[in-house]
Amino acid sequence: MRTARHLTTTAALAVASAGLLAGPASAAGTGGLGIAPSPVTPGTTVTVRTAACGADGTAAGDASAVGAGTFALASATGAAEATGRFRVPPSAQPGTYEIVARCSGSAARGRTVTGDLTVTLTSTAAARERAPAHPRGHVRTGVGGALGPDPAQTAAGVAALAVAAAGGTWLLHRRARGDRI
Repeated sequence: MRTARHLTTTAALAVASAGLLAGPASAAGTGGLGIAPSPVTPGTTVTVRTAACGADGTAAGDASAVGAGTFALASATGAAEATGRFRVPPSAQPGTYEIVARCSGSAARGRTVTGDLTVTLTSTAAARERAPAHPRGHVRTGVGGALGPDPAQTAAGVAALAVAAAGGTWLLHRRARGDRI
């Protein structure tokens, strides 16, 4: 008797866990909303695809979470996926936004599918392609060496140092001889 109760309880827990892992019924087994490219930068055009609306299905997309408003998804004749596009506004802030599509075709009317769109300030692909920056030129701190990029300034500095050295030597020589200045 005890073994039968234990098996029944274990089976019930397994069924409940499987139900929780399956997710909502509107997206189970029908696919979700594919969003490409992702992540994106503000101003990028995004393509959205879903097979959840069935063959020759249509859907109304909602990207108002990111500020892009609504858009239409439609499938070509005989195509298994409905496709739509929208443009991420240039004013979009970095973050993750939920994009929603509601099927309106006869086979899947009312079915809702969602997908996440990630907005970043810099594209990860562009960052990978960009060559690393190497420092060039002089550090402009106001302190430091006399050699600069301008030859005229360098010559003037050298001349000023030569005049100061000659004047100092002359003054020290006169003082050592006892001449009055």
